[in-house]
Amino acid sequence: MTASQDPARQADRLYHDLLSPTETLEVRDRVRKVAAEVVAPAARRIAGGDERVDGFPRDVFDGLASAGLFRVPYGSEMGGDGLAHPVTATAAAIEELAYYSSSIAAVFDVHGILAGNALTHGTPAQQQRWLRPVADGSLVGAFATTEPEASSDLSPHAVQTVAVQHGDRWVLTGRKRWISNSPVAGFVVTLARTGEKLSMFIVDTSLPGVRVGEPDQKMGNRGQLTADVWFDDVELDNDALLGGQPGHGLRHALATLTLGRIGIAAAGVGMAQAAFDHAVAHLSTREAFGRKLAANQHWQFLLADRATEIDNARTLYLKAALRRDAGETFPEPEAAMAKQYGSRLAVDMARDAVQAFGGLGFARELSADSTPGPVEAIYRDSKIGEIYEGTNEIQKWIIARNIFGKGITG
Repeated sequence: MTASQDPARQADRLYHDLLSPTETLEVRDRVRKVAAEVVAPAARRIAGGDERVDGFPRDVFDGLASAGLFRVPYGSEMGGDGLAHPVTATAAAIEELAYYSSSIAAVFDVHGILAGNALTHGTPAQQQRWLRPVADGSLVGAFATTEPEASSDLSPHAVQTVAVQHGDRWVLTGRKRWISNSPVAGFVVTLARTGEKLSMFIVDTSLPGVRVGEPDQKMGNRGQLTADVWFDDVELDNDALLGGQPGHGLRHALATLTLGRIGIAAAGVGMAQAAFDHAVAHLSTREAFGRKLAANQHWQFLLADRATEIDNARTLYLKAALRRDAGETFPEPEAAMAKQYGSRLAVDMARDAVQAFGGLGFARELSADSTPGPVEAIYRDSKIGEIYEGTNEIQKWIIARNIFGKGITG
């Protein structure tokens, strides 16, 4: 989708934002303009690309950096915007980016929320060295918890990446999988087992023993490069240990992933809104059997349901973000509700949009006149939201635990 092909923004008429602070509304407006100028022209190229041929969308990443968007999540002491509600503003930014490209929203999420937020748990020296270049976009960040045999389960017995201390140094050995941004990252914040507990390390990717594999080839989110990362006896100084003390890795990881889930929820809303807007525009203009498609009660009722769900999904992620900004490290159940609801809605609305467009909804491009398929990329991209940052089944378990208590749910 390009800015010139944008359908009318239905949320501007239907959604009345009574939650967002003024600064968040201002950030949303700013990001929308940058997204239209920087992301929209590249969105089709990214969505239809090949990870191993086209590589990382560096031009778009640099465009976001030049516009100062990577400063939104951080305090002014780290070169950030110093907002009073940075999580809420960041979530709104991700929604606006995802409206055009789920890949770019994911790159922003991993760089700015996962890697960047993890660094906020670091020492002042670590923040000065690593977080400042994240905020100005001069360095790409990555975040590594998942392994071939450890994904949703991040308990110490499941994590096989190990760091062993030798005097004032650590030796890191293991393998991580599905690590977004890793092919171009300057550092990877990595979860590893240290004795009976877990710790996180800031691993410079230029160190001997760090090896990043070829980018995975995926159904969607093709601009969000993922790859395996190997650590073969990588020697780390003590100052690579996040926060300076071992044993806090699981809490740092879970706090960061909770924040990431708010971002995934926002991305889901962005994709759902884009699919909704395209569907409304098409149904309002396309005719069959002598009347507009929107004259059929089926589409009226379905889109009424989807409009209600988009409203709910946006409100959920804003509530979760506002709770995080208010000091709640784990804003449950809203974060889990927002993630599973928003990501599922994106898939549902994208599928409905494909159906509304018929054959054109299934097409990437028409050969006759090079007309691009308006929604197939949203359908492909949306599915991963139900899987990463904690599967939706895990999110439902978290919600159930809030209902019944850990004593019953485990």
